[in-house]
Amino acid sequence: MNVRSRFYQFHHALAGLLVGFLVGLTGVGGGSLMTPLLVLVFHVKVQTAVGTDLLFAAVTKVVGAGVHQGHGAVDWRIVRCLASGSMPSAFLTLIALNTFVHMSPGANDLILIALGILLVVTSIGLLFQRRLLTLGAAHAFVHSKTLAPTVGLGALLGVVVTVTSVGAGAVGATILLLIYRRIPVARIVGTDIAHAVPLALLAGAGHWLIGSVDIKLLSALLMGSIPGVIFGSLLSSRSPDRLVQTALAALLAVSGLRLLLP
Repeated sequence: MNVRSRFYQFHHALAGLLVGFLVGLTGVGGGSLMTPLLVLVFHVKVQTAVGTDLLFAAVTKVVGAGVHQGHGAVDWRIVRCLASGSMPSAFLTLIALNTFVHMSPGANDLILIALGILLVVTSIGLLFQRRLLTLGAAHAFVHSKTLAPTVGLGALLGVVVTVTSVGAGAVGATILLLIYRRIPVARIVGTDIAHAVPLALLAGAGHWLIGSVDIKLLSALLMGSIPGVIFGSLLSSRSPDRLVQTALAALLAVSGLRLLLP
C-alpha cells in the first residue's frame, strides 16, 4: 500500500471514529452523519456514499441491537410490523434505482435533493422531539390500533433509507414514540435499531449488486467506527443531552442546506 492510499485510509478511519462516537453518544443514526460527510468532505459520489453507508450502518447496528436485546429492550412484534412494510418497499425501491439511476443522468441530483431534505427534517425532529412527544401525549393523533400506522411507517422508511440511507434515526424513532406512547423510550430506541439491521442489510446488499458500494472505503470506516461507538456509549450518560442534541441538529441542518444549495 502506497503512502497516498494509507493517507486516505487513515482519514476514512478517522471519519468512522467520529461518526461512531457521535452515534454512541447521541443515538442518532449513522446515515444522517456519514453520508453527508462522505459527499461534502471526501467528495464521494452520492450513490456510492449511500450504498457504502448502508452496509456500514448494518454492521455497526448489529452490535447495538445485540446490546439492546441483552437488556430486553427490543419489541419484536413492532420490529415485525415495521419490517413487513419496509422490506418490500426497499426491494421495490432498489429495482427502481437500478433502472432509473442507470438511465437518467440527473438521478444523482435527485438523490442529493432527497438527502438534503431528509437531513433538514432530521435536524428539526431532533430540535423539537420533546415538544412533539409532549404534544402527542396530550392528543390522540394515532388510532388505538397500531398495526396500520406501523406498517405504513415501515414502508416509508424502506423507501427513504434505501434512497438516502437517512430516516431510521431521529425521525423514525420519534414517529414510533408517537404511535406507542406507553412504551418506554429505551425500548423504542432498541426496537428501532433492531429493525434498522435487516433493512440496512437488504438495501446495502442491493446497492452492492447495483455497483454502488466501495468495499475498501467500507473497511476503513468500520475500522474507526467500532471503537468510536464503544467510547461514545460509555460517555453518553455523562454528556449534556440538550447541548449535544442542539449542536448535532445544527450540523445536520447546515449539511442538508449545503446539499440543497451548492
